[in-house]
Amino acid sequence: MGNFLLLVMLALGGAGVAGSVRIVNQGNEALVERLGRYSGKKLSPGLNFTMPFVDRVVYQQTIRERVLDIPPQQCITRDNVSITVDAVVYWRILDLEKAYYKVENLQSAMVNLVLTQIRSEMGRLELDETFTARSQINEILLQELDQSTDPWGVKVTRVELRDIIPSKAVQESMELQMSAERRKRAAILNSEGEREAAINSARGGAEARVLEAEARQKAAILDAEAQQKAIVLRAQAERQQQVLKAQATAEAMQVIAKIIKTDPQAREALQFLIAQNYIEMGNAIGSSDSSKVMFMDPRSIPATLEGMRSIVSDTNGKG
Repeated sequence: MGNFLLLVMLALGGAGVAGSVRIVNQGNEALVERLGRYSGKKLSPGLNFTMPFVDRVVYQQTIRERVLDIPPQQCITRDNVSITVDAVVYWRILDLEKAYYKVENLQSAMVNLVLTQIRSEMGRLELDETFTARSQINEILLQELDQSTDPWGVKVTRVELRDIIPSKAVQESMELQMSAERRKRAAILNSEGEREAAINSARGGAEARVLEAEARQKAAILDAEAQQKAIVLRAQAERQQQVLKAQATAEAMQVIAKIIKTDPQAREALQFLIAQNYIEMGNAIGSSDSSKVMFMDPRSIPATLEGMRSIVSDTNGKG
């Protein structure tokens, strides 16, 4: 009998010793109550010992950052549009004692708090603002939730709105609006393209006319320069021709003078030729198509011939 009691005591003692050993994983903490009252004892990660049958671990939780998934909920914007919003909250426990003793069911309390804050913020904005001011909404929610959960020993590190979904009727009206906006932009781009094309065409036509006018001006200048050069060359040619003709006439006169000087009969022949040329000149003037009046006194012909004879004689005498 005594041995049995000893065995029972040893068994109870072994069970008590085994029950007093507590192992807490890394990243976790645990609260210990002694006889139903929290005495401030907290178990840290690793091997811990408690008093058997007196101490009891009432709450063990991780102190690492966690993600709280907020379910979708219906919200009404300031312009009375129904939308569905969901979010995610990143948070961690800083004070395990407050998280256990200050609030019952911490996670459920946080979910309801986030839902309330989201509905409040969405009600202050119009529909268009909810899409464009998402980062500002996240910042406001973060500040308000962090302040509200501070008494619970919780630190909210980040709040992100995931989806903002309007009702089906609102989505259809938004799609129609976007379609009209796209058509408007397409029409504007098309008109701008046509305007640019017209401007380019007009600019090209103006440049072409300017180039054409410049080309005509250059052609006229070149033509005038060519005509001027032609006139100069023609004048030079005529002058050279007159010089040559004069030289030929002078040489011919010298030859005639030599002939007359050496042959007296040639003088009478020259006088005859001069008289004949004079008469032929009168006939040519009379037979031309232009109107003319020529006065010739037949009695003056011998005098004219005599004057020519004296010229020839003088030339012969000088020679």
